[in-house]
Amino acid sequence: MERKKKRIAILGSTGSIGTQALQVIAEHPDLFEAEVLTANNRVDLLVAQARQFQPNAVVIANESKYPELREALADQPIKVYSGSDALCQVVESQEVDVVLTALVGFAGLLPTIHAIRARKLIALANKETLVVAGELVTQLAQTFRAPILPVDSEHSAIFQCLAGEGNNRIDKILLTASGGPFRTFTKEQLRDVTPEQALRHPNWDMGAKITIDSATMMNKGFEVIEARWLFGVKPEQIEVLVHPQSIVHSAVQFCDGAVKAQLGVPDMRLPIQYALTYPDRMSLSGERIDLFGLGQLTFERPDRDKFPCLELAFEALRRGGNAACVMNRANEVMNLAFRQGRIGYNDIFRNIERTMDRVPFEAAPTFETYIATDAEAQRVAEDLI
Repeated sequence: MERKKKRIAILGSTGSIGTQALQVIAEHPDLFEAEVLTANNRVDLLVAQARQFQPNAVVIANESKYPELREALADQPIKVYSGSDALCQVVESQEVDVVLTALVGFAGLLPTIHAIRARKLIALANKETLVVAGELVTQLAQTFRAPILPVDSEHSAIFQCLAGEGNNRIDKILLTASGGPFRTFTKEQLRDVTPEQALRHPNWDMGAKITIDSATMMNKGFEVIEARWLFGVKPEQIEVLVHPQSIVHSAVQFCDGAVKAQLGVPDMRLPIQYALTYPDRMSLSGERIDLFGLGQLTFERPDRDKFPCLELAFEALRRGGNAACVMNRANEVMNLAFRQGRIGYNDIFRNIERTMDRVPFEAAPTFETYIATDAEAQRVAEDLI
């Protein structure tokens, strides 16, 4: 029988994950088609993608960009929409099979919830969805039987290690981190680092926001929280390992002491494709690991004194409630302020911690609580700057 093509909605098609997802789709036109493409501001790239992949619909989140987008695609049989409401509506379309959520930040939460309620398969690349509202999102996914498959390289690695293991008990998850550009810096050197230095990641090609989060190791803190919700483990069962070579993408230790790890060259197309083809594996062009040429694979304990954002994430996880929501918004504010030169590198951690101390704690948040918490954290964080 002829295999039915999966119709993919890519939320954030002009970002790093989105553009690589389109490369996967282009490599397997017999398996996938782009049904919906969305962007926040990058009209020119969205137009080019739309012309190449001919989706049914495109959405520009920034409504002020709508006239430009509509005019640029006036000669195409493509529906053009704008605004956050449109993002939530397009993921509910019967023509969509898989929703790849590659938006950056809190903006990814509501469209993901709508996709879950519409019982879509979620290929999750938006960390903040589970960081901000992990308990709510996982409960909704169970209620509506909407599978959530991880796209982050680390969580995809864990997912691949768990394939075929059934109910075998996990002792711990070993979450690897490159260490970022400042792994070997001293605390004194970190005081004076610049955004330009922080944006030079040694191994991965990512967007600016995520690259700064990697430099502070907040990104790894987010991934700790994600792992807790994706795999149903306790915080104390998650161990972070600094692995500068970025070859071991993560591992799982089972109750008998056996450790399974997933290895590969740093190429985000692999976890993207695995989420789209699971449980099957399909061919993928690109570099392969040369085990003979690897040399050493090294692992270090993270220095939480030097990278306190990682400890903040564990603390938010232990507190529960809306603590991680506060931390996430404060980090978004400080990340942008650092990139704009408004604060120093060490101010990122200090101001996130202060925001977490000042925003009221809610032990049992609803979706409305998260919205209010996010707004209050934004206000407090901006005031600190």
